[in-house]
Amino acid sequence: MADSSARRRLRLKRKIRVKNRVQRDKTKLRLSVFKSLSHIYAQVIDDTNNKTLASESTLSKEFKSMNKNGGNIDAAKWVGSSLGKKAVEKGIKEVYCDRGGFIYHGRIKALADSVRETGIKF
Repeated sequence: MADSSARRRLRLKRKIRVKNRVQRDKTKLRLSVFKSLSHIYAQVIDDTNNKTLASESTLSKEFKSMNKNGGNIDAAKWVGSSLGKKAVEKGIKEVYCDRGGFIYHGRIKALADSVRETGIKF
């Protein structure tokens, strides 16, 4: 198995490749996702104006009040549904998913599916 520096280098190469593909068409908004071992973060970004329109993470007060673990699939589902609700309130209907070089399975897939359930198209 590859050591941690090799895995990190491969993830960063995937990140650049995905971001270049996502940013070809800057008319759509970008859903950027980052995960660590204990938390997950997501935000909707408008690249034309360089502004973050909506963001959510497992560090928010609402999530912490539920006393849940932030590094599992249930936390990713909560972050996705909460972010989706915020985005729908702001009139966002369609986004690109920038998974940040992470493989699309597990927590990333759970977050994306819960955002889709709120009515946002990818």
